[in-house]
Amino acid sequence: MDPAVSTPTTPAAWSRREELAEQMIPLIGRLHRENQVVVNIHGRSLINRSVTDIIKAHRWARQIDTVELDLEETLPLVQALTELELGAASVDLARLNSLYRSEGEGRELDAWLREQLAEVVGGKGRTEPAGQDVVLYGFGRIGRLLARILIERGAGSGLNLRAVVVRKNAENDLFKRASLLRRDSVHGAFNGTIQADPETDVITANGVPIQFIYSSDPAAVDYERYGIRDAVVIDNTGRWRDEEGLSQHLKAKGVAKVLLTAPGKGDLKNIVCGVNDHVIEDSDRILSAASCTTNAITPVLKVLDDEYGVSHGHVETVHSFTNDQNLIDNFHKGDRRGRSAALNMVLTETGAAKAVAKALPQMAGKLTGNAIRVPTPDVSMAILNLRLGKAPESKESLNAYLRDMSLNSPLRKQIDYTDSHEVVSTDFVGSRRAGIVDGLATIVSGSSVVVYVWYDNEFGYSCQVIRVVEEMVGAHPASFPRD
Repeated sequence: MDPAVSTPTTPAAWSRREELAEQMIPLIGRLHRENQVVVNIHGRSLINRSVTDIIKAHRWARQIDTVELDLEETLPLVQALTELELGAASVDLARLNSLYRSEGEGRELDAWLREQLAEVVGGKGRTEPAGQDVVLYGFGRIGRLLARILIERGAGSGLNLRAVVVRKNAENDLFKRASLLRRDSVHGAFNGTIQADPETDVITANGVPIQFIYSSDPAAVDYERYGIRDAVVIDNTGRWRDEEGLSQHLKAKGVAKVLLTAPGKGDLKNIVCGVNDHVIEDSDRILSAASCTTNAITPVLKVLDDEYGVSHGHVETVHSFTNDQNLIDNFHKGDRRGRSAALNMVLTETGAAKAVAKALPQMAGKLTGNAIRVPTPDVSMAILNLRLGKAPESKESLNAYLRDMSLNSPLRKQIDYTDSHEVVSTDFVGSRRAGIVDGLATIVSGSSVVVYVWYDNEFGYSCQVIRVVEEMVGAHPASFPRD
C-alpha cells in the first residue's frame, strides 16, 4: 500500500479513536511517573501528549510500516504493561505490536509480554542510582534544546540536569534566559511551566531546579558548592574545540567528563552515536559529538557501505543559516559569511565529509563536500552523490533497504525514512533522528546513486548529543523489543 493512501475515517471511527486515546493517556502517564517507562512509536514519545497527538502518532506509523497503527491493538498492550510492575525502560509500541502479531502465535498477551520484557518485569521500586549530574556550559540554540530534552525525560532517566553556566549580559539576565527557554520561534512553546528565582539564580522547569552560574572562566567554577559532583559538562559554546581548551572544564571542582557539541580538533574522538560509540572508554574524559551534518550522513553512509560498498562520493549540504552569520551584510572573518543570511544563498565550506572518517574510518579519502547556507532557520538537507562498489538492482530495492534499516537495524534511532509526496523542510522540525532519507528523491543509475537526507540540525542533533552522554556514563535505559 502507498503510505500516502489510506481508508477515509468516518466521524464514528474518529470518535472511537479519541475514546481509545483518552484511555491510553493516564496509563502512559502512570508508566512514566511510577515506573520511568517511556512509551513511544518509532522513537516518537507519547509522554504528555494530547488525544490528537496520540492519534497522529499512530497514523504517522504508516510512513514507516506502510500501514496505520491501530489503537485497538496498542491500547491492550499499554494496559498490560501497567500490570507488569516494570522497571525503567523504553518501549516502542509499533515494533512491539508488530512482533506480537508475527510471533505471538495466539499466546496470551500478558505471558508474552512477561517473556519479552523479562529484564525489567517486577523492577518497579528497585533502588536506582542517583543518576548522572549534567551541566550545560552555554545556553544557545543547542543548549536550550538539550535542556528541553533533559527536562522532558524527567526523574529516573539517569541524567539529571543540575546547572547551566553562562556569562551575565544584563541585570534581568535570568528572566531573559527563562523566556528563551519558554518560547522558541522554531520549536514552539516549552511544554510545561517555568519559574525564575533571581534570589537564588534558579530556574525551575516542570519541577526540575536548574542552577544558573555566571562565569566566563570554565576552570574557576565551583560546582561542588551547589552539590554537583562528577558531572558531565556539555560545552555547547563552540569556543574551545581541542583537548587543551576543553580540559579547562576538568580543572573545575565537581567535573568528571566533558562533551563538545561541535567537531573536535586534534586527536579528540568524534562520536556519532550508533556508528562508533563503541570506541568510548571509561577513561575518556573529553569527547566530541561531531557536527549535525556528520551525524546526519554517517549512519546512512555506513549502511550503504555495509550493503553496497562506497567507492567515492560528494556530499552537498543545503544548510539553514546559523548564528555565526550576519542578518545583513557586515564584516565576517569567514569567506562569504559576512553577507546577509536572510537574503542570500551562501556557498561555504563544510568539514563534514572529511569528518565522517573520524567515525567511519573506511570512508577516509573517499568523500568531498561543500555547503550552501540558505535563508531558513532550521532543518537542512545532505545530498549524497555516491559511486557504489555494487550497483543496486533498482531505486525501489535501494529504498526498500534504507527503509528496512530505519526499522530493523541497530541504527534505527539514527535513520528515519519518508516517501511522502508533499513533505518539505518544516515537516522535519522536531525530528529525533539524526537524518531522514527522502525515498522519493532517490536516484539510481547503475552504480551511481544520489540519496537525499533531511535533518533537523538543531533538535535531531541535540538528541544525538544526549545519546552520546548516555553512552559515556552508561545511563541509557533498556529498549524493547530487543533486536
